[in-house]
Parts: sequence; structure tokens; C-alpha cells
Amino acid sequence: MNIQLSNKNALVCGSSAGIGKASALLLAQAGANVTLLARNEDKLKEVLAQLDSTKGQKHDYIIADFSNPTNVEKVIEESLHKTGKAYHILINNTGGPAAGLAIDAKEADFIQAFNNHLICNHILVKALVNGMKQNQYGRIINIISTSVKAPLHGLGVSNTIRGAVASWAKTLANELGQFNITVNNVLPGATATERLEAIINNKSTKANKSVEEISTEMMNEVPMRRFAEANEIAQAVCFLASDMASYINGINLPVDGGRTASL
Repeated sequence: MNIQLSNKNALVCGSSAGIGKASALLLAQAGANVTLLARNEDKLKEVLAQLDSTKGQKHDYIIADFSNPTNVEKVIEESLHKTGKAYHILINNTGGPAAGLAIDAKEADFIQAFNNHLICNHILVKALVNGMKQNQYGRIINIISTSVKAPLHGLGVSNTIRGAVASWAKTLANELGQFNITVNNVLPGATATERLEAIINNKSTKANKSVEEISTEMMNEVPMRRFAEANEIAQAVCFLASDMASYINGINLPVDGGRTASL
């Protein structure tokens, strides 16, 4: 399939590294005008310089901190007012909560994670949805986790919040489908990113095992016996952002090498 996203504007959150960066690179390769969004300007500039512009694309970036929803709302409103840009594609993506058991989490941990993920996602959708309606084209894609199908041990806060985002997304899919706006969730399995490295290091410390032992144990849980590359998750994101996914709406799509036990 030859995915073409020329003349489409995409806002990609958490795009300074990992799955967000990989998604931004692929969307640009497909012809989209990409706006990066993250909190580290130096990293944003580095990614911006790597985006394909051979089809005449125009790329830019927005600095915002998902730990502060008020800041996200202010920044996106200012950007829309300044540029007058209407977006066709929104990739909601940000780093997950710290590992740990749910029973050990503080109430503030849940509130912060809820703000970082669901509230910021909602702020961005509300800011961009009118432009999508006017263009009769919208693709809202949320990068969450396979934990919405089966909770992952030791990720109590994340399991909780990811489930909330999945239900929110399904509700929006029902509400926005009539405007040719689809809302879907991509559920990455264990992916070779900085977050996975942090999870492995945390497990290594708690279990008093080497990083190599923990990595091998985790890979052995995957039928393909390896971790995903960020680009492999991004391929699913790019497909869902395209015309080729025009009748796919309200789904959870695992990209996990077969690790999730349920269908």
C-alpha cells in the first residue's frame, strides 16, 4: 500500500523520542505537514530537522508540558490563533506513569496520570475537532497500551489510566463518526524505547536480576521472541491516519508481536 497524506496537517504529541518521533517521521514521509509537540525544545529541533520535506511539506513544532493541562490548553489555542491551521490528524501520545503496584500508589499519582493522559488528550481533541469537521476528515489516534485488554503486572497506575483513555476514545468514536472523524487506539507491546529501558531497570533492581535476564524473560513472553521497534508501531499509526483506514473506527489495535493473550 502506498499511503499518501499530502495536504494533510498532523499534530504528533510526544514526538521528541520513541513512538511519537517514529510516527512523525513516517507521517512526513507520507507527505503530511507535521507539527511536533513535546516539552524539550532542543529535541524538537533535532526531530524537526529529520522530517522529510521533499513533497513541499511545511513542518513546525509546539512546546508544551503534558504534566500541566492548563499550559497545553493555552499553548494550543495560541498556536491555532497564530497559524490559522486546521488539523486532519491528531496523535495523542505521552510517556506513561511510573511503574509500581496500584495498592502502593498515592491518590495524587492517579490524578497526575489522569491529567497527563486523558485530560490533555481531551483538551487537544476539543481544540482541533472543529477543523476536522469543516474538512470532513479527522483521524484521532491514541497511543496507549495492551493493558486495556489485560492489566500488566507492576503498572498499576498505568493500567488504570489507559483503561479510562480507551473508554473515552470509544465514546468519542461513537459521537464523531458521523463527521468522517475516526477515533482509534494503538496498543503497543514492549517496544524498544526509553520507557521500556526504565521498566526493565526497575524490574532488575526489584528482582535482584541483571538487565539482560529481565530483558530475556520479557522477550520470552512474546511469541516473536523480541521487542518491537518504534517504527513498527508507527506503521500502524500511519495506516490509521490514512484514507485506507476510512471505515475503521473505535477499535483497540494491539501491535505487540502476539503477546496479549486475549483476542
